[in-house]
Amino acid sequence: MNIEIQNGRVIDPANDLDQITSVFISAGKIAALGETPADFNADQVIDATGLVVSPGLIDLCAQLREPGYTRKGTIASETAAAAAGGITTICTPPTTKPIADNTAVVDLIQDRAKAAGNTRVLPMGALTQGLQGEQLSPMHALSQAGCIGFSNVREPIRSSLILVRCLEYAATHNLLVIFQPQDADLAADGAMHDDTTCTRLGLNGIPESAETIEVARNLLLIEQTDVRAHFGQLSCERSVKMVMDARERGLNVTADIAIQNLLLTDENVSGFDPNFHLIPPLRSQLDRAGLRQALLADGFQAICSDHQPHELAAKQAPFAATESGMTGVETLLSLSLMLVEQELISLPQMLHKLTAGPAAVLGTELGALQPGSSADICIFNPEQEWMLTEQNCRSAGINTPFLNYPLKGVVHYTLLEGQIVFQQS
Repeated sequence: MNIEIQNGRVIDPANDLDQITSVFISAGKIAALGETPADFNADQVIDATGLVVSPGLIDLCAQLREPGYTRKGTIASETAAAAAGGITTICTPPTTKPIADNTAVVDLIQDRAKAAGNTRVLPMGALTQGLQGEQLSPMHALSQAGCIGFSNVREPIRSSLILVRCLEYAATHNLLVIFQPQDADLAADGAMHDDTTCTRLGLNGIPESAETIEVARNLLLIEQTDVRAHFGQLSCERSVKMVMDARERGLNVTADIAIQNLLLTDENVSGFDPNFHLIPPLRSQLDRAGLRQALLADGFQAICSDHQPHELAAKQAPFAATESGMTGVETLLSLSLMLVEQELISLPQMLHKLTAGPAAVLGTELGALQPGSSADICIFNPEQEWMLTEQNCRSAGINTPFLNYPLKGVVHYTLLEGQIVFQQS
């Protein structure tokens, strides 16, 4: 299908493009920008006057819950929610049931994603078998099956020797290792950031050292093995500073941050709202200020949603007894636009963290609009207001503190490989 997108403000951070122009799509690829290519006849014309046309968003961490936890969400429901939020590519952790440590599970995830047809899904494989931290998973076979990287998520690998063996194997095959650093013993039974608000509420805290100790250990072993590594969802200023220092020393390390850690702090937990029960936890105002400074200094290559949908019962208990996490794929763009509205970063800078930045982390050619690239496109109005409600939420989970909260940034169209997968009604 040939599509012409007319008169939109085309922002392509990968190519430093920001201008009013037209985009021409043919056979699922970008055919041209600007002038109509020869022999091009549009089957559909999209008038993007007053709208922003950007590459489709890439979310480096979103749990789709399938297989194994379909009471919380399915690949079909969560990718539909992501498409409504302008996301065209999702990386999903190996925390399925069974664990994504074998090719059958990886094939199932990709088959379900293709059948749904809403977004591209790139599975992460388990770094160790069963995420038990004891034996290496068949990483090369999983990579051949389509795994974009390998992670033990927040499950501990207590033996540094086993971790070294994992990193050596990954380095040998040039595989990406993704860390979600957390010392399981220091974080045990913790429900929020360990500080004065935590003490006042009588909750068990998670100290910053639960993250920074793991970051320090991992960086030392990354340096030893020369593996390609990424740190996901960092929450502490000191953590990202260590990663930035390592990069300056020549290590091949990148990092991302969940949007909620740039917007919220531990003081938001004051009302015991279980939707603020997050892992990694919301940190202090000082940490948030440091994380924002790191964002400006390119300490983070990407912003992600850390999407974790839950059924109602998972959040209907005393704060510490609830399951952690919030939904985020539908609000990722709108929440990131808050950073623009607060004049922390510009719109092109923000879009870079949602498109070209994560694409570079993954080593893919996605996240750009040059001729020949996949026509993954998000068309949105950054000023138009909307509200996420129980009625219009497409995710199976409504566990977000931003429910019924006025937001800006309405997605009008999402295209995946030249096909319209979402259209604002």
